[in-house]
Amino acid sequence: MTKKPYYPNNWKQIKNAPASYFISLPYEEFVDWKLNGWELPSSVACIIREQDLETGKVKEYVYEKMGNANKRCRKIMAEKNSEFVVCTQDDLAHMFPMEDENDSDD
Repeated sequence: MTKKPYYPNNWKQIKNAPASYFISLPYEEFVDWKLNGWELPSSVACIIREQDLETGKVKEYVYEKMGNANKRCRKIMAEKNSEFVVCTQDDLAHMFPMEDENDSDD
């Protein structure tokens, strides 16, 4: 297995740039732009980002077909040990396991 090549970034140039180079945005505009303005490439139908509640590890799945994404969602929900975010062209949803009423310690 070959190691992926390292592509250097320009963080030092950005860090040292004067503040006047960056446009100031009100918080509401920033949230609307970044959270409500996501775009997926036309070749991607769905992205699922799963976080294991026990280990905190994150896995990301990218699907071209919604049927395959639906299968992954059903599998994650059946395991009941992860929360996940589903992102499609039109929607963004945060899913998490619900506590059963019979499992409470009352």
